[in-house]
Amino acid sequence: MTEGYEIIAEVYDKLNKDIDYSAWADFVEASFERYLPHKPSLVLDLACGTGSMTTELAGRGYDMIGVDGSEQMLSVASERAYVNFGEENEYRLPILYLLQDMRDFELYGTVGAVLCCLDSINYLTEDGDLEKCFKTVHNYLDPDGVFLFDINTPHKFRNIYGDNAYILEDEIDGQSVFCGWQNFFDEKSGICDFYLTLFSENEDGKYVREEEHQRERMYTFDEIKNALQNCGFEFLGASSDYNFGEINEKNERWYIAARAKK
Repeated sequence: MTEGYEIIAEVYDKLNKDIDYSAWADFVEASFERYLPHKPSLVLDLACGTGSMTTELAGRGYDMIGVDGSEQMLSVASERAYVNFGEENEYRLPILYLLQDMRDFELYGTVGAVLCCLDSINYLTEDGDLEKCFKTVHNYLDPDGVFLFDINTPHKFRNIYGDNAYILEDEIDGQSVFCGWQNFFDEKSGICDFYLTLFSENEDGKYVREEEHQRERMYTFDEIKNALQNCGFEFLGASSDYNFGEINEKNERWYIAARAKK
C-alpha cells in the first residue's frame, strides 16, 4: 500500500471531474480585487497537485509557481502546462513547478498571493504542521499579500466522511477505472484515514489492483483563525461559496482569506 498520491495521480482529475476550476478561478480573482490594491503578478499555488488551478490562472496571465510534495502529481501538472495549437505549434505556460513540502518550502523571492486549494490544508495532520505551513507562507508573501485557502469543515468530517464508504467509477481513454474508498474517522484526534483501492483496466481487458492510504485532519474555525494570527496574518474573512456567502456549521467547505502583516 502506498502513501499520498502515488497511484491515483494519473486518474485524479477524472475522479474529480465535477470541480469547476474556471468558476473557482473567477472567485480567486474576485478575492484579489476585494483584498489587494492591484492584481498580483506572481502567484504561488501551494499543494498544486495536477496543476488544474495553476494552469487556469496561468492562462489568465498570471506568472505561476506550483509547489507539491508528490512527484507523480507534478508529472501530470508539467504535461498540462503545454498548450497545443496544432501539430507543430506548442506553447508552454509560464509555470515553475517545484517538488517541495508544503510545510517547509523555499522560493527565490516573495509572491503577491498564495493559493492552497482542495482541502490541502487538511493534509497537515501532525501537531505543529499547521503553524509550520502558515509561517512559511507568511515568509514568502509580499507585505500585505493575501493567502487564500479552503478547508473541509468539521461537519464534513463527521457526517460526510465519517466511517463511510464510497465507490467512484469512470473511463479514461476508453479504459475503465474503479475506485473503492473506505473512511475511518476518529473524533478524539480529528484524524480521518482514507483507504483507496484502485482497479485500472489494461489494454488487454485485465485489471490491475493498487492500494493507497491518505489522511486528513479536522480543524475548527477557531483553530484556523488562531493559527493565522499567531503566524503574522490578519484574518480577512471566510466564505461558504464562490459568491462570498456567509459560513455556517453545516457547510462542507470554507474558503478563507488572510493578509500577511509585516
